[in-house]
Amino acid sequence: LCAGGASSLSYRELKDLKKTNVFHIDVRERWEIDKFGKIPASVNIPLGELVEALQMDPAEFKEQYNQKMPSKSDPVVFSCLAGTRSKQALAFAMSLGFS
Repeated sequence: LCAGGASSLSYRELKDLKKTNVFHIDVRERWEIDKFGKIPASVNIPLGELVEALQMDPAEFKEQYNQKMPSKSDPVVFSCLAGTRSKQALAFAMSLGFS
């Protein structure tokens, strides 16, 4: 799990963050969600779609992912299976101006 202020988060830290207004993006592939399950209150955007998704028009994002698009200043957490893709997702988001 990765967030802007920390390169990794524990499960407990994520649970505490999810009590606040954090936007949780799971960057696993859809087949992984089917096999291992969805994380409650997360949005699945596979890593290969992330850069495009974060540059969408907010209405298009809402239609595609059934969620309000996060703003560049919203707290965002990325997760994956082992941590490698979530670190890439964090780097992508930061390169697009997300703080």
